[in-house]
Amino acid sequence: MRLVFAGTPDFAASALSALLGTHHAIVGVYAQPDRPAGRGRKLQPGPVKQVALDHGIPVFQPESLKTPEAQQELADLQPDVMIVAAYGLMLPKTVLEIPVHGCLNIHASVLPRWRGAAPIQRAIAAGDSETGITIMQMDKGLDTGAMLLKSLTPIAASDTGGSLHDRLAEMGGNAIIEALNQLEKGELRGESQNDEQACYAHKLSKEEGHIDWSLSAIAIDRLVRAFNPWPGTYTDLEQQRLRIHEATAIDEQSQHPAGTVIRRERAGIDVACGHGALHGTLNSTLRITRLQLPGSRAQSVNDLINGGKQLLLPGQELR
Repeated sequence: MRLVFAGTPDFAASALSALLGTHHAIVGVYAQPDRPAGRGRKLQPGPVKQVALDHGIPVFQPESLKTPEAQQELADLQPDVMIVAAYGLMLPKTVLEIPVHGCLNIHASVLPRWRGAAPIQRAIAAGDSETGITIMQMDKGLDTGAMLLKSLTPIAASDTGGSLHDRLAEMGGNAIIEALNQLEKGELRGESQNDEQACYAHKLSKEEGHIDWSLSAIAIDRLVRAFNPWPGTYTDLEQQRLRIHEATAIDEQSQHPAGTVIRRERAGIDVACGHGALHGTLNSTLRITRLQLPGSRAQSVNDLINGGKQLLLPGQELR
């Protein structure tokens, strides 16, 4: 089949790379316009564009797909299928109808659970036990189209936004290849979504990474993992902003006020958190094991102590 691929970041680049190993012809790649990056703020091609350039595939980067010119450009490619993965631009109804078999989306959630921009991080933060990839027939709604194929994976207690992203990116490539194989055989069937089961995965913001110590240790543990590596989580100690890279809820109850440092040992810094439903009126405890001080690199608590930093001492309060 003649394929057009639309995507921009690493997640999409993984799927594009997988498709390059198939018998299908990728006749064009769409990516968002280049953005400034790095210290010099020079325009840099995104991961999808770079893969396309490396393989000599024509790249199109319109600011919008709503103009007649952009739509005619796509139609001239005569695609059988348009595959979309984290593209970042809305596809109007006219565009959805250009490919013979429409547009297929690689979505990083088991729909209809998480629709929207950040399904990977939202699944971890919510404490979901599993997630996966859904290949979806795109319609004019936001991730509301018919579900064509699903691939599942458990969410481990050690999973971060980064580790789950990488696993789902690989799964996405395999899933879209299987979906195309079924499409060629005439075996691909759609299943309507139940809108009542859907949650909206809002776009991530840096402000959300500010830890609310009144939450339970389990909830904060999930947030730290979900927002690693981006946008990250942080807390304030007096006038200093501390970034939390790794932490875990421990099985210990506390009568200290939420946000109070309980102890500082080489294994980690224990902080009182909200009690949550499981601890009755007693607070839960979070152990910080890796953090970053202002102007420094991320380091373990053991390295922090070896460096002689008199920070995060018992009795100090984090906000």
